[in-house]
Amino acid sequence: MKLSKGIQKSLGPGILLAGAAIGGSHLMSSTTAGARFGFSLVGLILLTNLFKYPFLLVGTRFTASTGKSLLEGFKERNSYYLPLFLIVSLITGTFTIAAVSFVSGVLLTNIPLFSSFPAMDLSIGILGVSGMILIVGKYKALDRISKFLVTLLTFLTLFAVGSLFLKGSMNESLFTSWFAPEISPWKLSNLIFLIPLMGWMPCPVELCVWPSLWMFSRAKDSQYIPNVREAEFDFNLGYIITVITAILFVTLGAITMYGTGDGMLSGTGVSFAQKLIFLYTKSIGEWSKWIIIPASFAAMFSTTITCLDAYPRSISAIQGLMKGTDLGHMDSSSERNRFQNWMILHIFASLLALLVARSGGIGVKDFVFTAMSGSFLAAPLFAWMAMDTINSNLVPVQNRYGSLLKTLCWIGLFFLTIFSLLFIANSFFGIGVD
Repeated sequence: MKLSKGIQKSLGPGILLAGAAIGGSHLMSSTTAGARFGFSLVGLILLTNLFKYPFLLVGTRFTASTGKSLLEGFKERNSYYLPLFLIVSLITGTFTIAAVSFVSGVLLTNIPLFSSFPAMDLSIGILGVSGMILIVGKYKALDRISKFLVTLLTFLTLFAVGSLFLKGSMNESLFTSWFAPEISPWKLSNLIFLIPLMGWMPCPVELCVWPSLWMFSRAKDSQYIPNVREAEFDFNLGYIITVITAILFVTLGAITMYGTGDGMLSGTGVSFAQKLIFLYTKSIGEWSKWIIIPASFAAMFSTTITCLDAYPRSISAIQGLMKGTDLGHMDSSSERNRFQNWMILHIFASLLALLVARSGGIGVKDFVFTAMSGSFLAAPLFAWMAMDTINSNLVPVQNRYGSLLKTLCWIGLFFLTIFSLLFIANSFFGIGVD
């Protein structure tokens, strides 16, 4: 199928969102879900993606409909929305960037050329390289690199799964795991795993703002402003990729590690990465490390570089909107300079977090848990903000959500609220902790 020129010129922000999403939630959580529980959590993963879909779509539809960023919509809709979004972004941004760059560095230790380097030093190097790419190449570099990485990891992961099926690696216990897994995931003791799986699948709700901002840079790059249909084609393509890759990683984990996944996230980051690659290559063959390692690294590096762009971009835009100096569309040199300053600040803050982690011996779980906390607690709030804004009089009537998406929003809001309450119960009151 040949895509129209309009759609071709619109492709970018939705793919970038996929690049941001396909990271910890897929490589780590989805793989571990398959390893521990076989295919029994596929339904939950699909439902989570479905319930978050209308909220994550809001930024794309709002901007395509109004010509304004979703952050502008937040400001006009309610005076509290923008400050609340800023607070959470400031809290979660540094930890998230540090966490995903850390896991990227960990994965590099599986390549012989880098195996002798400490994982934390490699993480710092990745953070520096990502920063240089964005500062020098700006949005154009981000767009090109993310499209390449998302395409690469999708095809490599699909190839790895296909190789397992051709090898005949499915057994009877895997077939029965759809309904009767050896270890049931539906126990309070598994909340500590299910909560982050749902929270970061496919990504936190506040990421709905990111495609909205990227759309302005994409329009300048392509010299084309998409209509609603074209913009949503881009978003939906990226979203479909995130869902497919999530199921692929579950399948990889189930076929190669079912029954061995209880300790997948135990120990240091290096032991996690080595165990991940070892179990894959043991099941598929030694040759597969040249498939699994690039796919895994592409997943995490794409998340690193998109997060390093998006958090400073969001905060810079909010600063301009709150001061009333500009709209955060990157139209002026002062906006671009402010964005670059915020990016440099995030790089140094994340470097500091990594250095503190290196001295304190913090592992993968500690980093990821810290990065997730703010997003988990704020998920229902951001979902409400997105739903309230897209259905307001700021949006033309024909582009507001219809009955189907409104119903999904209300179900999703209930789902996210329950999930956040479970997170609080698990984290602060020990419910579900053995």
